[in-house]
Amino acid sequence: MQIFENNQAVATIYQRATSLTICKKFAEKQSGKISIADQQGSEQENRRRELLSVEVQAQQEKIIAKHGEEHFQKQTQQAFFSRVRTKINSDFDNKEHLYHHVLGIEDACPAILDILSARAASVNQIKSLAASLSWLSNDLIRLVNKPQYRKRADVQVTDAKLALSYIGLDNLKLLMPTFTLKHWLPTSTAPYGLMKRKLWNDSLSIALAARALAKEQGLDEFTAFTTGMLSNIGRLAVTRCYLTTFSEMYKKEVRQAFERKDKRLHNVLSQIKASEELLLEQLTMRSSQLSADLIEKMSFRRLDITEPIFDLAYADNIEKMHPIAQIVAKAKAHVAFRALAKEALISSDESQALLNAANLTPAEITLLQKSDIDHIKLNFS
Repeated sequence: MQIFENNQAVATIYQRATSLTICKKFAEKQSGKISIADQQGSEQENRRRELLSVEVQAQQEKIIAKHGEEHFQKQTQQAFFSRVRTKINSDFDNKEHLYHHVLGIEDACPAILDILSARAASVNQIKSLAASLSWLSNDLIRLVNKPQYRKRADVQVTDAKLALSYIGLDNLKLLMPTFTLKHWLPTSTAPYGLMKRKLWNDSLSIALAARALAKEQGLDEFTAFTTGMLSNIGRLAVTRCYLTTFSEMYKKEVRQAFERKDKRLHNVLSQIKASEELLLEQLTMRSSQLSADLIEKMSFRRLDITEPIFDLAYADNIEKMHPIAQIVAKAKAHVAFRALAKEALISSDESQALLNAANLTPAEITLLQKSDIDHIKLNFS
C-alpha cells in the first residue's frame, strides 16, 4: 500500500505488523526487541593458563576450519535462496497460474459475489452456482446444522440449496466473502504454525472494521465488507507460493545432494530453514499489487471493488482514493495498530503516525474500539 510504503516511518511500522503475521519472534527482531541470553559464568571463564605452542597451533587450525565451513554454509544458503527468489519471481509473472492453480479460484465464486451486490439479488439466482462448488456446499450445510442455527433439533439438512434457503440473503452477504477467503487460505503455513490463523483473523477484522465504518458513513456495507476481506488475497497468494516453492526446492536439492553422496553439501542444505526475511520482502513488495491483479481477473460487472482495490495498491494520497478504499485503508491501519499494541510492539508516537497515515479520526477510532470486529454475527429468524 503506497500510502504506508511511501512514508518511511510508517512503512517500518506496517512492515512490523506484517512480520507479526509471520511470527512473533520475527516481529520482535524487526522492532529491535530481541531477547539476549545472559552469559553463563563458569570456571573456564576465570581460568588463566598459558597454552603450549602445539595447542595454540591446533586452536588456530580449528578456527580456520570453522570459518571455512561457515563461509561455505553462508554461500550455499545465499545461492539456494537466490534460486528460490528467481523461481517465485517467475511464478508471480504468471497471473493465470496464480489465479487458477495457486489459489484455485473457480468462476462461480466471483459470479456469486457479483449477484449478491445487485439490488434485485435473490437466493434462487445463487443456488445452482453454490451447488457447483463442493467446498461451499459443505460449508453451508455444516453451518445450518450447528445447534444454534438448526430449525428443528431432529432434522439435519443435507442439501446445499435447502441450506441456502435457511441462511437467507442478508446472512449470505457476510458468509460468501468469508467462506471464499477461508477456502483460499494456505492449507498449511509451516514452519510458521500460527500464520494461517493470523492471515484469517486479520482479513476478517479488516472486513468487519470496514463494514462498521461504511455503515457510519452511509456507504454500501456489502461492498466495504467484501473489499476488506478480499484486499488480503495477494497475501494469501504470496504466502502459498513462497512456502510451496521453498518446500519443493528444498526437498529436491537435499535429495540430489544425498544421491550424489555429497555429504558436506547435504549437511549444510539440511540445516536451511525458510527465510522470514524473504517472505516479508515478497509480502511487502507484491501483496497489494497482486490483490489488484487477481481481483481484476475476476471481471466483476456489478460489484464495485476493483477500483478500490487498485487504489489501495497504487494510490499515494488517501484523500484521492475511492471512498471504499479510504475506509478499508483505515480498517487496515486500525487492525495493524491493534495487533502490534497487543504484543507491545508499537510506541504511542508510532501509533499516532500509523493511524494518522490513514486519516483515522478520534470518532472513527472510538467506533472501531466499541465494535466487535472479530466475530461475524448472523441473524436467523
